[in-house]
Amino acid sequence: MPNPFENALNQIKRAATVGDVSEDLLTLTSAPKREVRVAIPVRMDNGDLKIFEGYRVQHNDWRGPYKGGIRYHQDVDLDEVKALATWMTFKTAVAGIPMGGGKGGITVNPKDLSEGEKERLTRGWVRAMKGVIGEEIDVPAPDVNTRPVEMAWIADEHGHPGVVTGKPIEAGGSEGRGTATAQGGWYVLQTIAEQLGVKPGARIAVQGFGNAGRTFAKIASEAGMKVVAVSDSRGAIYAADGLDIAAVEAHKDATRAVSGFEGAQDMTNEEILAIDCDILVPAALENVLTEKNAADVKATVLVELANGPTTPAADDILFNAGVTVIPDILANAGGVTVSYFEWEQNMKDEKWTAEQVDEKLTKAMTDAANAVWERKEKYGTDMRRAAFLLALERLGEAQPNL
Repeated sequence: MPNPFENALNQIKRAATVGDVSEDLLTLTSAPKREVRVAIPVRMDNGDLKIFEGYRVQHNDWRGPYKGGIRYHQDVDLDEVKALATWMTFKTAVAGIPMGGGKGGITVNPKDLSEGEKERLTRGWVRAMKGVIGEEIDVPAPDVNTRPVEMAWIADEHGHPGVVTGKPIEAGGSEGRGTATAQGGWYVLQTIAEQLGVKPGARIAVQGFGNAGRTFAKIASEAGMKVVAVSDSRGAIYAADGLDIAAVEAHKDATRAVSGFEGAQDMTNEEILAIDCDILVPAALENVLTEKNAADVKATVLVELANGPTTPAADDILFNAGVTVIPDILANAGGVTVSYFEWEQNMKDEKWTAEQVDEKLTKAMTDAANAVWERKEKYGTDMRRAAFLLALERLGEAQPNL
């Protein structure tokens, strides 16, 4: 499996070859400022004491406090967290918000834990990260397998709502946060749809039916697009004439899987990447598109709702095949944008309406999409390199004198 941190560094270097980027800036953005690894003791329900490994990587804070999610997954390791922290630095810069990049994680399969064990694990992570996270230092958020309830535990354990975003509304969360990643991706797609040749009724396949993928499928379906395939960790389903997403959601809620949906063909997560569609939306984990399967992609547009789903080698294959990749640091930046809005509300002790949040999100994502597209055209490159160039420009403006 490709090293995700090496992928992130390669993406930065590839962008730098297209634009005018100083060697100093390239060097400074290629290494995290701080890497923290902690042992988290948790008393399990059966009385046993277990030690879990937790991480926080703080990549860059030139533009503001470190910002980035915390994920609970059995495959979490330092290289993954370093990559995600790096991407967050570039994502916040692309989105134009005054924050930096960080990421956290715990190596654990949360499905193996009771709700009480999850709470003790989460609070233990916060205690272990004392002095590392803080409302003006480093602000975590939800990520893979973490929910608003974990964010509420983090805020409660720390003692200030501004220390974390993605909280429930009643705990200081923001309207619109739960759908922000998918909604932001949709606004980006709509902003450049004409340039991409995307027409109403386009066929969409969504790999991943967690919060982002499920919400995107629902938004696209309600907008008149034809969602022909979706998948979750257990498998995928396909229907050439389109899926009834509301019915798929009900089936998923009842059975905990999309597989077995009546009237649809079951397939694998790998197969969904190669089905005949116009728009492919990887919305699960990283490194799902590699040099081994990129040539099988039949979509003409790829919307990366997941972090790092496409390797640099796959990028080249897709670019040469005429596939436009809307990169993760643009496509899924709606989540961190509304996270910033939540943090701003907490710090100012304000409460914005859903309409206010959506208006701000629409403008932020439209401006970001247009700025990236302008650089794509200016440099004659792909959208990923254009997005990284935009971020490097903004980071360069904030770079401290050494």
